[in-house]
Amino acid sequence: MQFISEKRGSWFSSLLQPQTKMKMISTFSRITIVVGLVFALCLSFCSCRSAPAATVTAKKLASNGVGLTPPMGWNSWNHFKCNINEDVVKQTADALVASGLAQLGYSYVNLDDCWGYKRRDSKNNLAGDPKKFPSGMKALGDYIHGLGLKFGIYSSAGYQTCAGTMPGSLGREQADANTFASWGVDYLKYDNCFNQDISPFIRYKAMSDALNSTGRKIFYNICEWGDLHPALWAGNYGNSWRTTDDIRDIWERMLYIADANELYADFAKPGAWNDPDMLEVGNGGMTNEEYMVHFSIWAISKAPLLIGCDVRNMTKETMSIISNSEVIAVNQDPMGVQGRKARNFGEQDVWAGPLSGNRFAVLFVNRKNNTIRIPAFWDDIGLPSNATVTARDLWQHSDVNGMFQGNLTVYLTGHSCKMFILTPISPIS
Repeated sequence: MQFISEKRGSWFSSLLQPQTKMKMISTFSRITIVVGLVFALCLSFCSCRSAPAATVTAKKLASNGVGLTPPMGWNSWNHFKCNINEDVVKQTADALVASGLAQLGYSYVNLDDCWGYKRRDSKNNLAGDPKKFPSGMKALGDYIHGLGLKFGIYSSAGYQTCAGTMPGSLGREQADANTFASWGVDYLKYDNCFNQDISPFIRYKAMSDALNSTGRKIFYNICEWGDLHPALWAGNYGNSWRTTDDIRDIWERMLYIADANELYADFAKPGAWNDPDMLEVGNGGMTNEEYMVHFSIWAISKAPLLIGCDVRNMTKETMSIISNSEVIAVNQDPMGVQGRKARNFGEQDVWAGPLSGNRFAVLFVNRKNNTIRIPAFWDDIGLPSNATVTARDLWQHSDVNGMFQGNLTVYLTGHSCKMFILTPISPIS
C-alpha cells in the first residue's frame, strides 16, 4: 500500500464546504426520507386507532439507560435459522467467554425465532419449546447470566412470529413483557410479521410501554424492516431499529444494505441506533477480505455488532476479524456519531466519522475487482484543510510512518478496505 499527499483544484473545494460536508445527505436521499415521513404520518392518521406517529411516550424507552453504545453479542438466526436448542445456546455462551470475545464486549446471547412452543400455556403466556429447551427459559437465562453475559429473546408484533412456528405478541404485549422480565431477558428483537395491517406506530409503541412498565432495563430492537422509515420515529420507542430488509451472506447484498442504512446516519445517537441487520462474518458466502469490509462498515456506521456465525467452530480468520479491538473501539466510541460516506467515486468509497478525543475514523472501500487508488481529502471528512495528522492503520495494528496534510491516499486491491484513525498533532479550533 502506498500513501500520497497531493493537491486538487479549488473548484471541488467550493462544492464541499468543511463545515457542512459531514452533515450532507444527497438531495435524493432527503426526498426519499421526506416522502417516507409523509406517507408514514398519513398511514397513522388514517388508522382507525389512536396514537399518531408523532406521539412520544411520557418516558421514552430510548432513555432507559441501555444501549449508550451499539450492542455487541451473538444472534442465532443467520447461521442456525430454526435449528436452535438449549445445548447450542449454552455452548455458544461458553464459546463467547472461552474465546475472549465476551471480554471484548460481545455480551448479548440472543435467541431469534423458533425458540417457543407452538401454543401459549394454560395461563395464555409464552413458553419455551420443551423439546428444544427442556430446562426452561428462566434456567437458560440464569445460565447465561452466570457467565457474565446478557440474555436476548425474540418475538413479533403480530399474531405469529415470522417462521410461523410460535405465537407473536400482538395484543399480549404487557403479559409477554412481564414474562420476558421474569426470565431475566435483557434484549428483545421485535419483528413485523403477521401484523394484521395495524400501524407500526401503534404496535411498536405498545411493546415499548409494556417493557417500560416491567421496571427491567431491556434493550428494545424494533425490527420493522425499514418499511416506514423507522429512523424517523422509532427513537421515541426503542433503542435500535432495522433500517432495511434482511441481510444475506452475499457481497452485493451486504453493500446494498450498508448503503440503505447510511441514508439515516443523522438519526443515530447514544441509546438509539440504526440497525442494518446482523453480521454475516464467518458464514462462508464472502471472502475474508469482503468480511473485513463488512465488519468495518458496520463498525464505522455504529451498527449493532451481533455475530451471526457459529462461534463454536470459527476459523482463525473469522476470529481475527470479529476480535479486532481497534475496529471495535471505533464502533463503541462514546461520542456515538454514525460515520457516513464522505465521498463516493462510483465503486470507490470514503467513509468517515468523528470520534472522541478530536480524532476521525476513515474507511476506504474498493467495490471493484481490480486494484485502484482512492484519496480522502480533509474537507470531505471534516478536517481543516491545513490540519496535520498522524494515521493509525486499524487492520495492520500499526502507526503509518510520517504525517499527513490535506489528504490521505491509498491503493486497494479488489473487494477490500483500509481503515484508519486520524489524529491531529495540534488541537482543531
